[in-house]
Amino acid sequence: MGLSIDGLISGQDTTTLINNLIAVEAIPQTLLKGKVTAAQSYTTAVQGLNTQVATLADAATKAAKPASYDLYTATSSSSQVTATTSTGAAAGVLDVTVGRLAQNQVTVTEPLTAWPETTLTLTDAAGKATVLTPASDSLDDVVSAVNAAGLGITATKVAVGTGAFRVQFSSTAPGAANAFTVTGGTVPITQVKDAQDAQVTLWAGTAAEQSITSGTNTFTNLLPGLDVTVSAISTTPITLTVTRDDAAITKMAGGLVGSLNDIFAVITNRSAVSTTTDSTGKTVTTAGLFAGDSTIRTVRQDLITAASMPVNGHSPSEIGISITKSGTLEFDAEKFAAALVKDPAGTMKTVQEISGRVATAAASASDKYDGTLTATVTSQQSQVRTMGLEISDWDLRLTAKRSSLERTYTAMESRLGELKSQSAWLTSQIASLLPAYTGGSSS
Repeated sequence: MGLSIDGLISGQDTTTLINNLIAVEAIPQTLLKGKVTAAQSYTTAVQGLNTQVATLADAATKAAKPASYDLYTATSSSSQVTATTSTGAAAGVLDVTVGRLAQNQVTVTEPLTAWPETTLTLTDAAGKATVLTPASDSLDDVVSAVNAAGLGITATKVAVGTGAFRVQFSSTAPGAANAFTVTGGTVPITQVKDAQDAQVTLWAGTAAEQSITSGTNTFTNLLPGLDVTVSAISTTPITLTVTRDDAAITKMAGGLVGSLNDIFAVITNRSAVSTTTDSTGKTVTTAGLFAGDSTIRTVRQDLITAASMPVNGHSPSEIGISITKSGTLEFDAEKFAAALVKDPAGTMKTVQEISGRVATAAASASDKYDGTLTATVTSQQSQVRTMGLEISDWDLRLTAKRSSLERTYTAMESRLGELKSQSAWLTSQIASLLPAYTGGSSS
């Protein structure tokens, strides 16, 4: 805590004087703080750019793999049959006729008011029997015992009037493999719906006719990478068609170009130099964080080169990827789609090559161990830490300086006090001598 010494003797505002002296002494620290703020802003900007470039590296690496272009879409001639594609799909056409849908088994008892037996037996499709002993003859206890057994069978009590109920037993999943039987001794039981598999027929009506079954209404890999789900029986063949998904491939190529342009936009915006006029009419020039930064400039140039250089003697512009006058990329989706139709293998090969080059350039900049942008961030963070230590040292130095000044001015005030006391004493002594001296002169 500072000493309160303002104007004790001298009448001077010594606190303000000391603060002004410390402010002058602290100029180097103030400059350091400004450098820290600037370095932190720059580091944050580079980190943001590095994240974007790293994301691009991952996307481009994926796009460089041939399997990434094995994109297919499936269509059906009927809304009652849906088709979806997955990995490994290939172009093809297939006609199917839906003869049967998968269904759950449903079995019910005759109307009851209580369970007439002490047990009931449930037997699955494989012949495994499970004997259940309900807590009582209450139908609720019978239902609870079945549902708690975990046999893939659910039971429920259905009111049928006059205080009687039927117990309904249902398989929890469709398909013949989930069939079961209920044995309740003297309890009359009726099977309302059989457990059955779905069935489709291929090449119906020909010598090659082939029936296929599924425990659910979905048939997986009916064609390689083609899953088919049926929802209604059909009397006429339904055509399933699998084709290359040119729209998805075009979107992937356009996405790569878009990601590059997003990065270029960030670099351009942060490299811009602007001029404004302050309140005095003076022109003030402000440079962006990346202005004149050779590392950032190199990263940008490497990416634009990777995306725009020829592939096997052919310019990427031939498939709709071109460089603009402003140094960004342009993607012509129609031109790309046309190239894909004309030469699908060559077009996809070109995109793969471009993607591989972009992935290499992006990884070189953003690698978490030795990327150029990563190294810049690490270096800046180290400098900020060093400057932070220097600022802390200055805090100690300035605190010591303030204490020294406060002691000096306190001593000065004390000395002035002593001098003032001496002056007052001398003044009083002189004043006491004056009457005697004056009286001597009169005699």
